[in-house]
Amino acid sequence: MNNQASTIDNQLIRAVEEADSSQGLIDAVKDLAAAHIEEAIPILIKVLGYNNPGAAVAAVDGLVEIGEPAVLPVLETLDGYNYGARAWAIRALAGIGDPRGLEILLDSAANDFSFSVRRGAARGLGFIDWEKLSEAEVSDAQQRVFQILVQVSQDPEWVVRYAAVVGLQGLGKVVKVSGKDWFKDILSHIHQISDTETTLAVRARAEFAIEDLYRNKRE
Repeated sequence: MNNQASTIDNQLIRAVEEADSSQGLIDAVKDLAAAHIEEAIPILIKVLGYNNPGAAVAAVDGLVEIGEPAVLPVLETLDGYNYGARAWAIRALAGIGDPRGLEILLDSAANDFSFSVRRGAARGLGFIDWEKLSEAEVSDAQQRVFQILVQVSQDPEWVVRYAAVVGLQGLGKVVKVSGKDWFKDILSHIHQISDTETTLAVRARAEFAIEDLYRNKRE
């Protein structure tokens, strides 16, 4: 990195640290996120804990764009007490899709106190980058994901059940490509959701997932 680039990066980071208004913070975080620099990871993670949803959304987007280098720092700073920050962090891990975040996504989807955390984790389980695991690891991990998503599809919060359907749809596309013979089990469970779900939005999302998976299977 040349000195001019380093100076600009430092200015972007300092602008976030020195922001003196809610909108000013949002704008500064957006500018920093757009730079896609690894040096921004610590401050972007810090922003997740601020009481500013707009800035948190921008910080998540920035972390997702940075990708793999952000995974371990996010995992190491997960806040068990600030559920807002934890929800945003889970959303970042879900967006990156790195399998190093798989364990926390599985646990969070099934057990976290906050429904926003469970929702983000459930959705993210459908979009893991499985190519980063060995073939032997993938088979077991995908089966665990399926089992957790089946469990989460019965969550008392409808938004979490909705996210579980999205996760199942994403998993169904992957196992279809990899030739897993339990693709039909995924379809069967989504059919069950479509038939028994009482919330219209979740039922409609299940019907869409079924259509999409059948279409994907034919291709």
